[in-house]
Amino acid sequence: MRGHPASEAAKCIVLRVKVDRRTTRHVLAVVPGDRRVDLAAVRALFAARYAGFSDPETAERLARAAPGTVLPFSFDPGLELVADPDVVARPRLYFNAARLDRSLLISGADYERLAKPRIERIAAPAPG
Repeated sequence: MRGHPASEAAKCIVLRVKVDRRTTRHVLAVVPGDRRVDLAAVRALFAARYAGFSDPETAERLARAAPGTVLPFSFDPGLELVADPDVVARPRLYFNAARLDRSLLISGADYERLAKPRIERIAAPAPG
């Protein structure tokens, strides 16, 4: 982290969701930085057979960013943006500035207004 609490950070993870044998979707999951993506919740949300992390090449192509620098915004119609309600509830939300050494600050409410994510409970406590 760059000096701010992990709970105020947006963790952005590109997921591959297999709905059935022929249908695969990609999801940009945004959760608080001190939590983890609940893959079972994502699988249930899409009534899918499988939900897991996307391969790095697909993630980079869809997010248009290198791993570790993914923004909490989707600019690709093939990448559905889903944010946990705890992300948009934050008065202060930090995310990287598409690089590893800079962060941007926005309110959760402004993030929701600008990004228009689907709001769903997809975060779980981090292990440990």
